[in-house]
Amino acid sequence: MARGLVLCSQTRTIAKLSFFLSYPKLWFKPHRHHRPCYGPHNIPSARVFCHCVNSQTLNLVDMAKYNEAFSRRMAMAGIKHHNSIALGVSGGPDSMALCVLAASWKTEGLYGVDNSGKFIDGLLAIIVDHGLRSESKDEASLVGNRVSEIGIRCKIVRCDWLNGKPKQGHLQESARDMRYKIFQDVCMQNQISVLLVAHHADDQAELFILRSSRDSGVLGLAGMAFTSQVFSSHTNFCNNDWKNHSVLLVRPLLDFSKEDMYKICQGSNRDWVEDPTNRSPLFARNRIRASLGNLLSGTFNSELQAVISACRRTRIYVDQICNSLIKQSITVMDQGYAVINLKTLNPSKIEDICLSKFITLVLQFVSQRQRPIRGSTSKLLLQYIRTIPCKGFEALVCCSVYCPLPSNAESFRTFSNVEEKHCFSDELEQIIANGRSYSNNNLVTDSSQAQFLDMRSQSVLDEARRLDVISESTYRNIISLQREEVSHFKSKTDEVASGCESKQGTEHIAAFLSEPLLPGQTCYFMNRFIISWKLSKEISSNWFRGEPLSLSYLQGDCHCCCVNEDEMVAKVRTMIDADWLYLAELTKWPHSDNFEATRLPLTGKITCLDYSRLSAKVALKSLKSIPVAARKSMPLLVDDHGRLLSIPSIGFKHCPCMKASSVFKPRVPLGGGHSSFL
Repeated sequence: MARGLVLCSQTRTIAKLSFFLSYPKLWFKPHRHHRPCYGPHNIPSARVFCHCVNSQTLNLVDMAKYNEAFSRRMAMAGIKHHNSIALGVSGGPDSMALCVLAASWKTEGLYGVDNSGKFIDGLLAIIVDHGLRSESKDEASLVGNRVSEIGIRCKIVRCDWLNGKPKQGHLQESARDMRYKIFQDVCMQNQISVLLVAHHADDQAELFILRSSRDSGVLGLAGMAFTSQVFSSHTNFCNNDWKNHSVLLVRPLLDFSKEDMYKICQGSNRDWVEDPTNRSPLFARNRIRASLGNLLSGTFNSELQAVISACRRTRIYVDQICNSLIKQSITVMDQGYAVINLKTLNPSKIEDICLSKFITLVLQFVSQRQRPIRGSTSKLLLQYIRTIPCKGFEALVCCSVYCPLPSNAESFRTFSNVEEKHCFSDELEQIIANGRSYSNNNLVTDSSQAQFLDMRSQSVLDEARRLDVISESTYRNIISLQREEVSHFKSKTDEVASGCESKQGTEHIAAFLSEPLLPGQTCYFMNRFIISWKLSKEISSNWFRGEPLSLSYLQGDCHCCCVNEDEMVAKVRTMIDADWLYLAELTKWPHSDNFEATRLPLTGKITCLDYSRLSAKVALKSLKSIPVAARKSMPLLVDDHGRLLSIPSIGFKHCPCMKASSVFKPRVPLGGGHSSFL
């Protein structure tokens, strides 16, 4: 049952190891990292549950040292003891160590237990059951029990793979995306603004090797952010304002090693889980982890971390420059596009790496993507800005309705007065402000402090060797790891390319809302526009100030043919060329001096012809101030037959009784939200 298990006896820690379900219990002394060793073809399907037990030879662990370091990192992130916090927990040694430290930190703040009297107040562990193995449900339950013993309330969520479970080649990536989506959903449901995850220094080392093998630049080699603002896919209406919930993702263990994780579990006498899939050579991170495990001597590890720290200082410097450039040179218009003032930007005075990052942030904002846009789009805009004369020029960046997915629209949930108490507070803004005040004391103000500006991975290593940041031995070892992973990556790329020859082109967004939008309903269109409409019997006067025609018959109660039409619905789509041509045609409609001629026979209701003509005239004036490229992403409302009802952004509506609004509320803010690489 346990074929391929190697028993090692090279540490002073004793652990009892048992395979879950049908595997027999085994006693063994694990190696330095306490991981059972498996061959590439005999990975057990079940996870391994490890139990710490006392031993006379067991050295005492200095938990005070770890608690102090954890408390310091929480202060750097701007988090206070009273803040509500969620923990991403898998049950492994990393996340169990995180639970131990977070529980100790919370109780140190004397915030006690919750109303049940059992759990620490303000802490929630989120355990995701990916449902990829038959025993995963029982494993998640066992992990939940272990976390509860620490005094942390748990929430176990099972993945719902609506499109089928992920294939082997995309398993880890798909599981990660699903996991973080669940983290965000649970945080929103529980009004939690901070999510802690257990990434540590060894994870950063793995990521450095992985990205350097892909020829990443210095910004990528900086690794994972210490804190980063992640924006939810949910948007809510509360207290007469639209709220887009975001979570501050914090990695407080980046100064800790993997060995520290085991020591913390040992020092607190906590059990953990070893997932054998983390040993499978099918995945790049696992291969790199295994190779690093043979090299992580004190010298190699410290020198590799020194290179990563230098890259992070460069990242901090570039982020500072970009934030300043955004404030000085970007204007965001209500119609959802951005204008770059090239004279203010003065690109000839900016380092390539800073200008490239600046462009990436602008494109990310306009496209409303959670992750930055790279590739030909970014390079094309960079080349354009570098080559055109700057004096008196502006660059317009707008969203194309033919851009690749994400999806185009969603319905809102509007909270009632009873539910308003559940709306999210301004807690996150205060946490971010606290973190920024700490970061401001650690700014990289001079480019001389950013050692690897505008360098690719090979150049970074060469420069690090020249500056004696790394020794010749460490340099050769890193290069060897890179080459080994490059060979795996190339062979994998060839397999993927050969398997994708028959696939169709990129899927694009459908620039319309497929479901009808009923009066009083609200939708979020293209991740940026909040759209709503309704009919009203009350019409205010002075609709078209400055126009010679006084539509006196529209004042007071409305008797338009649109009102009281229970079946009237609207659909949302983006503007096309035919729409502004239609507005131009409307302005040419003959004006009727006889108001009675605008009434329908028998009913006497008004057909709004004169109103439509004047509304189109005013709208065209507004439309002329909007660049043609930006018009194509403007939302409008049409009826079931495709007839134009309203273009809220420029004030056009076919009927005076219709009240329509379109408000630009981007999900991801300009700059991508708060992040820190301390």
